[in-house]
Amino acid sequence: MFSKFTSILQHAVEALAPSLPLQEDFVYHWKAITHYYIETSDDKAPVTDTNIPSHLEQMLDILTQEEGERESGETGPCMEYLLHHKILETLYTLGKADCPPGMKQQVLSFYTKLLAHIRQPLLPHINVHRPVQKLVRLCGEVLAAPTENEEIQFLCIVCAKLKQDPYLVNFFLENKSKRPETKSPERGDGVKGNALAPDTGQSPVEEQSERQEEPQAAAAASIPSPTNNNNNSNNNYNLVTSLLNLTKSPDGRIVVKACEGLMLLVSLPEPAAAKCLTENTELCELLTDRLVSFYKALPQSMDPLDIETVESVNWGLDVYNLKEDAAVFTGKRALISFLSWLDYCDQLIKEAHKSAAAVMAKAVRERFFVSVMEPQLMQTSEVGILTSTALLNRIIKQVTSEALLQEMVYFLLGEEREPETPASITQNPLRHRLIEHCDHLSDEISIMTLRLFEQLIQKPNQHILHSLALRSLEERNYLENKPQEEREPLENGQPHDAVDLEEDPLFGDDLSPDSRLSGSDWLSSSPPQSPDNSKSDGKTEVHKIVNSFLCLVPDEAKSSYHVEGTGYDTYLRDAHRQFRDYCGVCQRWDWRGNPKPFEKCNLDFPFFEGHFLKVLFDRMGRILDQPYDVNLQVTAVLSKLSLLPHPHLHEYLLDPYISLAPGCRSLFSVIVRVVGDLMLRIHRIPDFTPKLLLVRKRLLGLEPEGINIDHVTLLEGVIVLEEFCKELAAIAFVKYHAAASSSP
Repeated sequence: MFSKFTSILQHAVEALAPSLPLQEDFVYHWKAITHYYIETSDDKAPVTDTNIPSHLEQMLDILTQEEGERESGETGPCMEYLLHHKILETLYTLGKADCPPGMKQQVLSFYTKLLAHIRQPLLPHINVHRPVQKLVRLCGEVLAAPTENEEIQFLCIVCAKLKQDPYLVNFFLENKSKRPETKSPERGDGVKGNALAPDTGQSPVEEQSERQEEPQAAAAASIPSPTNNNNNSNNNYNLVTSLLNLTKSPDGRIVVKACEGLMLLVSLPEPAAAKCLTENTELCELLTDRLVSFYKALPQSMDPLDIETVESVNWGLDVYNLKEDAAVFTGKRALISFLSWLDYCDQLIKEAHKSAAAVMAKAVRERFFVSVMEPQLMQTSEVGILTSTALLNRIIKQVTSEALLQEMVYFLLGEEREPETPASITQNPLRHRLIEHCDHLSDEISIMTLRLFEQLIQKPNQHILHSLALRSLEERNYLENKPQEEREPLENGQPHDAVDLEEDPLFGDDLSPDSRLSGSDWLSSSPPQSPDNSKSDGKTEVHKIVNSFLCLVPDEAKSSYHVEGTGYDTYLRDAHRQFRDYCGVCQRWDWRGNPKPFEKCNLDFPFFEGHFLKVLFDRMGRILDQPYDVNLQVTAVLSKLSLLPHPHLHEYLLDPYISLAPGCRSLFSVIVRVVGDLMLRIHRIPDFTPKLLLVRKRLLGLEPEGINIDHVTLLEGVIVLEEFCKELAAIAFVKYHAAASSSP
């Protein structure tokens, strides 16, 4: 009570006293603090019962005022006094001893406000960065400590200052051999006696050696990057260690702040700091251990739709209500926590220095994907396969950092780049299993795995497309390998044995008027016709290609022209947008241009379409006998591949007139076989066309569900086939138009 009265009296006296020059006022407040330790006999009274907080606040105000009255960058006498008399060292000593109780909190607050309010760079000064460095070591020592809030604010302001001047981080990479562990001084007389002789956390011998190093350290502060930390295998990065400790706090706000601090530190461009971050701290362990922990907390079985549709949550913003989450679906809270931490890992790797990002991404691959996810994906339980595949699909969708995406792709598909052979498809067991799951006995697993690959081939990573398709098409050995003189002469610009749909009895002249494009339509929508409309590399005129796809399904098997708004033109806009997006992604891969010259291709090497395309073609060949949802997903993946602007992929998937090597198949040839099978089956189904139209209207919601219709699977397959052919025609036209527009 008496001390509070004294404090009030002192404030009153100070208010009435004439204002002193700033330096005298500053020294007065500092002396008042040091005299407390000399004169007081009660060191157990909390610091809030003393005048120390008031004096520290006054000192900060004076320093801020002094800087405001001076030219930018000029150091005033009060700041000179603080630096010369090592006031921060002394405060560190008092804070470390926490004498009087609560002093650590006051010291942390003083440091934080000093660094935040003073605009001139302070950290380059040895009498600032050294005590700051020592105070950093005191943070995060005790979980749920009463000073946690002040600790995290202090650490975050240090991180912010390093972000402004990244080279200063080298002062925070401490050499382990120079700093032995020191004991905290006892409270009481020991602290009082040493209050004016600041504790530096080291023995007298070490202090002497450090004093000899001060000129070198000061010189280091004035150059872009100190070089004495390049070999940092013996360095501590205590700033990271303290933040990592605080990420384990039970207070979620502290955890988020600590994660923000780490985000700032990983983004620093200093190579020494990046190396120290991954080699001498437990950052990688924190990221992966927590990711594993959140994943293992998920229910063993979850509805794929719940996983796919749960709202996207950015890390640090996952405000939740346990009762509401449980009411939506079991495991929602655990799923959001997992996705939130995954988002943090992804963003951290995205922001990190390139070398640190690579190490962190590899750690996630080894400690999470390989150790935890692979066994889940390789299991035999259908429920487990479905849940883990849906989770993997969500992970693929969410990952945006280049380094993490690369490691995830290598985990899923392997790093091999040579062409596949039928014997080599089992070399990577996980890749093989995932592709086989596209043709699983369970339609749910097939659909989910196909969705996974659809998501994967849309990611901006060249290796995905090379692994799944392009490496099998590099040599163009799907083409007929005959010398030019042995080949059949061309008829109307086509090989003699090419599939000529206009001459095929299945596709006669009685085509529906909406299915074909007239010459005038093409002239108005495509580039001007030239005498030699076929490109010099042998590409067939686009109108023939488009009509080939539009004419594939015979008239009696078509139903779209009976329903308004389902014509071929409805696909053009989507194809244009998607192709433009793909071109933006693939632009840096140098894919545009002509196919590899025929004479440079190794055509003697036997062609194998690759495991992925084989499974897709096999499923496409069964389109008339598969469930509607499976067919939609198979065609969705094939259309995405067809949109890619790679010349070989375009030729193999979208050119009906290429001469295939014996035993080879293309997308067009697969569809031709399906149509041939369809023609044989149409005549066995009475009232085929009316039933087909009714099924289409039901799928569009134009007719209510009524009596069961025979052969509904086949009828739905025919509808998907017709729509897919229109989509391929639209893609072919859009790609041709884009190529013609960009050519000189």
